[in-house]
Amino acid sequence: MSRQSGVRAPRARRARPRCRWAADSSDPASVRYHDEEWGRPVHDDRRLFEMLTLEGAQAGLSWATILHKRAGYRRAFDRFDPRKVARFDARRRAALRRDPGIVRNRLKIESSVSNARAFLAVQREFGSFARYLWSFVSGRPVVNRRRGRLPARTALSDRISSDLARRGFKFVGSTIIYAYLQAVGVVNDHSPGCFLARRPRAPRTASPAPPAARAPVALGRGRLLR
Repeated sequence: MSRQSGVRAPRARRARPRCRWAADSSDPASVRYHDEEWGRPVHDDRRLFEMLTLEGAQAGLSWATILHKRAGYRRAFDRFDPRKVARFDARRRAALRRDPGIVRNRLKIESSVSNARAFLAVQREFGSFARYLWSFVSGRPVVNRRRGRLPARTALSDRISSDLARRGFKFVGSTIIYAYLQAVGVVNDHSPGCFLARRPRAPRTASPAPPAARAPVALGRGRLLR
């Protein structure tokens, strides 16, 4: 899903060629997000949980709205530690529904807590959520060179969305998951003229199924990108 805005950026922001959604944005946070995060491969589990939560919160809203509430989310959700979020009780969830620093949608808040529990289950089964997610593309980003409007979903996002839903995740429809894959660099959709575009790899075969479960391993504490 492309990040679209109808407002042209100030001339100073257009010194570098960027993807259309960033080049057309007048929001510095959106441009910074494009330049520093969007499409860059993420293998840190806490960051993967953060982006999964934010993409779910974005449903029906603009991405700029979520970016401007990101600090509020990090505070409210204990810097996206899935172990802590999984333990949020009814009182904590009720407090979140009164917090103006986040999207105060009951279903989205409840899903963030249940998703944290499902996220921990995937970690236990595969050793890390990153190992599970990246197995769908054999550990290598899918590098596209599309011109024009980006698709809202693909066969890959359909496959991952279906598997996540089967594992109990909520707000993981295929459109949300395609935006998530772009956000964490599983899919690189920087346009050909963008300064962050990379040369595409040779064509790949179809994505394999997730790997067989292995014994749980101790996970190090990931560091958030700031």
